[in-house]
Amino acid sequence: MPGLFAFKQDGGKWHIQDPASQRLTWNKPPVNVLVIRKIRDDSLLEPFKELCRFLVEEKKLMVFVEKKVADDATLTNDEAFSSICKKLCTFREGFDDISHCIDLIICLGGDGTLLYASSLFQGSVPPVMAFHLGSLGFLTPFKFESYRTEVAKVFEGNAAIILRSRLKVKVVKDALVRSEQDGGPDENGLEPHEHSSSEAGKVTQQLQVLNEVVVDRGPSSYLSNVDLYLDGRLITSVQGDGVIVSTPTGSTAYAAAAGASMIHPNVPAIMVTPICPHSLSFRPIVVPAGVELMIMLSPDARNTAWVSFDGRKRQEIKHGDSIKITTSCYPVPSICCHDLVYDWFDSLAQCLHWNVRKKQTRLSEASDSSDTEN
Repeated sequence: MPGLFAFKQDGGKWHIQDPASQRLTWNKPPVNVLVIRKIRDDSLLEPFKELCRFLVEEKKLMVFVEKKVADDATLTNDEAFSSICKKLCTFREGFDDISHCIDLIICLGGDGTLLYASSLFQGSVPPVMAFHLGSLGFLTPFKFESYRTEVAKVFEGNAAIILRSRLKVKVVKDALVRSEQDGGPDENGLEPHEHSSSEAGKVTQQLQVLNEVVVDRGPSSYLSNVDLYLDGRLITSVQGDGVIVSTPTGSTAYAAAAGASMIHPNVPAIMVTPICPHSLSFRPIVVPAGVELMIMLSPDARNTAWVSFDGRKRQEIKHGDSIKITTSCYPVPSICCHDLVYDWFDSLAQCLHWNVRKKQTRLSEASDSSDTEN
């Protein structure tokens, strides 16, 4: 493993020391900050205004926000905030590319704000600082009450950082070329299905996914029936409600609800978790981060399937279509409140109440002696 992860971040403004320290280091002071605010939540208006005022007036930074956030009537009608509002740079998702000009991302809200921030950057991602102002907050370790101190620490480069791996996903239409079956299963019991090369078919979508790719049966009452390939070889067919392919970060989301293990974000892996499989022996599996997974409808499937990416961009998958998934080379650098180990276990305890139970009481000395005698 190299001693330094390189990120082409607009002139190389930051880098990460590895492996022991893994701390954020600024080569140049940050200038452009993107603030992501959870929408449809009026309780975040005051924290949003307070943060923007701090960044613009005190830190003299360029602050980028979504146009729909800046156009909020509550903000535009606030005379005290109007001078700050005029200095905000705005953008529209899907129309304006800001990926090459942002030095730091600050999220105000829940885990969804971090997922949304990730979706805005389909290449290299700037460091992300997430404040817990939502419902769950597993991925948002910072408390807003101390935002001045915490932001100052980050600007000084005094912060631990964790690289949350993402999935590079391609949706390919009409890619399947199946040959005649020639002899049934091989010596390992695997069907010798063949598929076209990676160049066949039309790539209709390519995405970077932080949590998971979910393939499910959609509105159909039939079982989902999809084939799962690993590096071009058919591994198994999934018959059930669907399958989840997740990152270690996503292992504590939908995959955890489906019975998967929870994996620390620093572990280089991809998790495959069936959703209500029609098999008592189908357990979730973990595969190395470098492999390519491919999901296609089985030839015997009675219905189509549906796929979504971090809960968004849901679409139908038909016979001949494929979904190709591998680990992306563009992770999300997530700034830690304490360190990359403590933050994760603290989230497990505080958000998911991991291993919470009443403590077993000690036995009295009299009880101990009576047990021994018996």
